[in-house]
Amino acid sequence: MREKEYYFREMKIEDISEVASIERKLFSRPWSQKAFLEALEQDTLFVVVLDRNTIVGYCGMYCSFSEGEITNVAVEPSRQNQGIGHKMLKYLLEQAFVKGIGRVILEVRVSNANAIYLYESMGFQNCGIRRGLYEMPREDGMIMALELQEEILQ
Repeated sequence: MREKEYYFREMKIEDISEVASIERKLFSRPWSQKAFLEALEQDTLFVVVLDRNTIVGYCGMYCSFSEGEITNVAVEPSRQNQGIGHKMLKYLLEQAFVKGIGRVILEVRVSNANAIYLYESMGFQNCGIRRGLYEMPREDGMIMALELQEEILQ
């Protein structure tokens, strides 16, 4: 059986409705369509992954000089645990490297074992805990960082 092929590209304004729909399914404090639109108008890098013509995941980062901060990583609930998140994040990091990003940081709920495992598998390291970072429910956040190098992206 052939591995399913996905298509990766930068997010477009017309993707926002679909992306916001996935966001609402996954997060207790989801970004609004307006928040995604405002993010796309800044120095950001947002990508989507498509299965045929349907968006099944997205992720993005704010870019500042040579550092990126990942803000969103999301995969449609029915498509999780199929390797999409890993491929999508790898694509995002490759695009960031091309843009001159050398260091990437992110925050993740300490209870989100699947996400932490994904980030660690890609080389991210725990840099510390921010107490009470998240709301609904109130929870600590783990700060993770990755120094981007060409070897990591291969």
